[in-house]
Amino acid sequence: MKNLFWVTIMLSVWACTNDTLPEPEEVSEDAVIWTGANMSFDKVAGADPSVAENQDRLTDNVWITRGNNGGQIYNAVEEDAATKRESPRGTLWAIGTIDEIENLNFANFRSAVGSPKQVVGKDLVLFLREDEIYLSVKFTSWGQNKAGNFSYERSTEN
Repeated sequence: MKNLFWVTIMLSVWACTNDTLPEPEEVSEDAVIWTGANMSFDKVAGADPSVAENQDRLTDNVWITRGNNGGQIYNAVEEDAATKRESPRGTLWAIGTIDEIENLNFANFRSAVGSPKQVVGKDLVLFLREDEIYLSVKFTSWGQNKAGNFSYERSTEN
């Protein structure tokens, strides 16, 4: 009985600390896949992340930006700063391309890409959970030295 108690405790702790978020099991009929022309987004070093021009406002629910403290990206609609295991809230990410969408493993940004500074050049698919939108993203830069700069190209609405 003692062992069962400890196994239950350990499984509970593991479940609460697991980085992986639930992924969409299959692309829902209601999901939208953005395959329109690519656009570029660029946040320059030191730019104020609370200003609209320094946020990629994808939808009313997701505004991607990065603070000037060297952290990762976050969703300015739901967060004032990034947290490793959750940011950007309301999103799931996978390494791959839109045409592989049914076979991708979605997780939070850090779990999906590993170290953010190594994300440059990788093909990614971003899932906007509340909006049920999938889009392609490819980071073209990730600034160092706590300057908060980053840039990427992403697909747009059809």
